[in-house]
Amino acid sequence: MNKIYNHKEVEEKIYKKWEDSGSFKPEVNPNGQPYSIILPPPNANAPLHFGHAMYVVEDILVRFRRMMGHATLWLPGTDHAGFETQFVFERELQREGKSRFDYDREKLYQMIWDFVESNRGEMEKQLKSLGFSLDWDRMRFTLDPEIIKIVYKTFKKLYDDELIYRDLKLINFCTHDGTSFSDLEVKHIEQKDPLYYMRYGPFSLATVRPETKFGDTAVAVHPDDKRYKKYIGKEIEFESLIGRVKLKVIGDSAVDPEFGTGVVKVTPSHDFNDFEMGKRHNLPMRQVIGFDGRLTSLTGKYKGLKVAEARRIVSEDLKKEGLLEKIDERYTHTVATCYKCGRVLEPLPLEQWFVKVKPLADAALNAIKKGEIKFIPKRFEKTASTWLENFHDWNISRQLVWGIRIPAWKCKDCSKWTVTEGMVPEQCPNCKSKELVQDTDTFDTWFSSGQWPYATLLSQSRISNFQLPISNEDINISQDFKKFYPTSVMETGYDILPWWVVRMIMLGIYETGKVPFKTVYLHGLVRDQKGKKMSKSRGNVINPIDMAEKYSADAVRMALIFGASAGNDLSLSEDKIRGMRNFTNKIWNIARFIDLKRETRNPKLEIRNNLTIEQLSNLATTQTDKEMIKLVEELVKRTTKHIEKFELNLAAEGLYEFMWHEFADKYIENVKGRLDKDSYIIVNTLYLILLRLLHPFMPFITEEIFGKFSGNNSLLITEKWPKAE
Repeated sequence: MNKIYNHKEVEEKIYKKWEDSGSFKPEVNPNGQPYSIILPPPNANAPLHFGHAMYVVEDILVRFRRMMGHATLWLPGTDHAGFETQFVFERELQREGKSRFDYDREKLYQMIWDFVESNRGEMEKQLKSLGFSLDWDRMRFTLDPEIIKIVYKTFKKLYDDELIYRDLKLINFCTHDGTSFSDLEVKHIEQKDPLYYMRYGPFSLATVRPETKFGDTAVAVHPDDKRYKKYIGKEIEFESLIGRVKLKVIGDSAVDPEFGTGVVKVTPSHDFNDFEMGKRHNLPMRQVIGFDGRLTSLTGKYKGLKVAEARRIVSEDLKKEGLLEKIDERYTHTVATCYKCGRVLEPLPLEQWFVKVKPLADAALNAIKKGEIKFIPKRFEKTASTWLENFHDWNISRQLVWGIRIPAWKCKDCSKWTVTEGMVPEQCPNCKSKELVQDTDTFDTWFSSGQWPYATLLSQSRISNFQLPISNEDINISQDFKKFYPTSVMETGYDILPWWVVRMIMLGIYETGKVPFKTVYLHGLVRDQKGKKMSKSRGNVINPIDMAEKYSADAVRMALIFGASAGNDLSLSEDKIRGMRNFTNKIWNIARFIDLKRETRNPKLEIRNNLTIEQLSNLATTQTDKEMIKLVEELVKRTTKHIEKFELNLAAEGLYEFMWHEFADKYIENVKGRLDKDSYIIVNTLYLILLRLLHPFMPFITEEIFGKFSGNNSLLITEKWPKAE
């Protein structure tokens, strides 16, 4: 053995050996108990970051289960990530002095497709470089035809069951990126803005948005506010910069008498509370801000101004006309912003497709209450339930080119919509017109990825004539679905629990009648050594691939697990990774000691890896050997229990401490002075047991050493998890 372990010489070679042998496939243990994990699909276009490197949790679990003899499937996939990818691509266009508006839909889609395809292979290469033992032959992409077919079937069934509807509502719209967002995607920030007190006839009222005054269709007060009761139901008339207007005064309990003067303007087209108030009082809607972020023709001379500029000019004009009483510069409130570009989102009226969430959420809640899904840590069970109890109907329309286009067609003659499973309708079922136009919107990415567990398994069959929901009669359409659904574990970051995990539960139960996974394991966020979020602007980003290249994939993997309890954020530094590289050196040096002792004896000492704990005990004659055999037996039991209970950090920490201090510092030092044939068999057998325990955590170095000690046998392919009697 070389004096120093060089990971660069072995990792790629070992991974290729594993992959070529087919050892990542569940067919390796065809009769074993099924165990499955579906990889949370990373963005097909983006490079891996340390959030993705936390897939190491899944790799530990699946390697452990393979060694336990289970038929283990870890299914890989990538997400087209509609908005995220189009945002990145548009930024590339901007660098070239171009924009999305320079191309028609088909051309832009193809350009983004080519852009993604040129990067997808790099992501797969990075996953492999960290040792992730995925079954690559079962790889899926959210834009695979088989996946799209299933997404369309789900949409059609939801529509037929009246759980999907189209309606005009206020939506969160980014006028810069040109698309709407669901409630969960909105980033709320607290900021200070001026509060403008304006004259509205007999009233003074406060608002942060004087530029929307041209869209007012009522003035509201609380029905019990004694100051204004006499005005309710009456009409007021006042000057509004573009002429005199008349507005009705309504009483509504949504008005906070403590805000401002207790009087508010009602702008149903540009405020969510006002929209609901407008529905209650049957108020008309006047859209005075367009989807381009500029004021519309309804604003007279202010037409074409962007919102911020319009606010400034309108407030100045109000002051000139004596219609602005005062400005409170210290008003703090919360605004909705785009999580990607950071701009303030506009509430705008738009027809969209919505999922009626409550029936789906109720079924998911019932499954959680019945214990059909286990959450780790358990506290997230309450978090998931709270989200499910408070979900609003889900807007799944996105004004994007990149993604799965919604299979709905509007009749030009009667304006009725026709929803299909993707087929173009020949005519309108309502009026028989052939003048049909497909919706230009695409599905929210979370709608397609919310179907990921059953869609990935069903699509392996390549059969398209199955029906949803899946019945017992149809279950034989896919052996993978039949064998591996529900999946065993869904492992992901706690930050996307409401975005993705609960939606998978809702859609999975709806389509299959079963929960999509039995256990949800939620890891924390990877932060820098000071606990701060990693970001390019802070300059504290650590690249997992660079670290693996420098210190080894095993060192990166161990650094991510060591000290990282489920659900808690992890502070990571290069020093910690370097420390785990030192641990790989310690493991290597133990192996060199054992190997050198064999090489220097004539005849060579025997290496054994097939002895049981009981056989080792019978072989032992010294008290030190007997005690170490007992300690290893207890370690096997303890490590097995920790992994089965998802206490991976405790398993890793226990192995680290035992290998370094008990085995290397104490036992090896003791053995050096009394090495004979039997004690040599004991020490190398115990070491090989420790390598098997370490393998799920540090697969490359353990595989390399085991191969040298066992005639090129493979820990992953030939070896089982050690058992303690």
